[in-house]
Amino acid sequence: MAREHRRRQASRLSKARFHKDVVAGLSLPQKALPPKYFYDARGSRLFEAICGLREYYPTRAELQLMRTHMGAIARFAGRGCALIEYGSGDSRKSRLLIEAARPSVYVPVDISADALHGAAARLARRFPRLAIRAVHGDFSRPLKIPVARAPGRRVVYFPGSTIGNLTPAEAHAFLRATRRQVGPRGAMLVGVDLKKDVALLHAAYNDAKGVTAAFNLNLLARINRELGGDFESRRFRHYAFYNAPLGRIEMHLVSRVRQAVRVGKARFALEPGESIHTENSYKYSVEEFRALARRAGFRGEKLWLDRRGLFALHGLEAI
Repeated sequence: MAREHRRRQASRLSKARFHKDVVAGLSLPQKALPPKYFYDARGSRLFEAICGLREYYPTRAELQLMRTHMGAIARFAGRGCALIEYGSGDSRKSRLLIEAARPSVYVPVDISADALHGAAARLARRFPRLAIRAVHGDFSRPLKIPVARAPGRRVVYFPGSTIGNLTPAEAHAFLRATRRQVGPRGAMLVGVDLKKDVALLHAAYNDAKGVTAAFNLNLLARINRELGGDFESRRFRHYAFYNAPLGRIEMHLVSRVRQAVRVGKARFALEPGESIHTENSYKYSVEEFRALARRAGFRGEKLWLDRRGLFALHGLEAI
């Protein structure tokens, strides 16, 4: 009963935070919604579909470099490490690393309860002797990670270039917080999408099947369902482009018409062509990211690239 009470209390707090973040974002001069709210059950399924698209190169590139260099990656992490992963997704990459490094404990952290528990269950079946301690939470906020007494050094695994969703200032703050989390002997493995040809970037976020568009628009459906919104998705269109001066892909939902929308008791007006900014995906050169990591207390110790040089996995050690 106590566990169920805590679960319901956490759900209420999560919904209240969701509502607060949505209202705050839609009140800005440039309306915006935090991308972490993409990942309800349907959003998580759509993202997994995106990862399998022909145009979406990051997942294939990261898997290829991991399969090619897994021995070296596991040696860097250290056999028997305490492995903490932010955003486990479908757990394919996690499985490869766990098989090679054999961590003493694995702690997946995810904001999507469905994705988290699904991944944890799959890994528990695959590795029945592995201690798995799933944490449902937002890794952009302070979290208590249950590895205090685990043997081996702490290693945070942050794949998929999710760090690109953060502004450079946010990424710096996140890396500093991670440095405190892993301690003086700790390390981090972080996937980073590299700067590249603009046409390749454009295609990756504007796929021919419209899966990315559905993923973007699903955020409005989630607001309707969970927060009492009245968005009509047909009145919006998906728009993604590369902002070269800022080195990032931007995703927006653009209003097709003049309209008013409601979120609970709050109302917001949109003009034709006005957008809601839903996501950034920053791209870094190797040198740019290493400099960012160093300012946060990490030394760029190792680097692995895929064959085409599209994606990087950085091995960072605490300074």
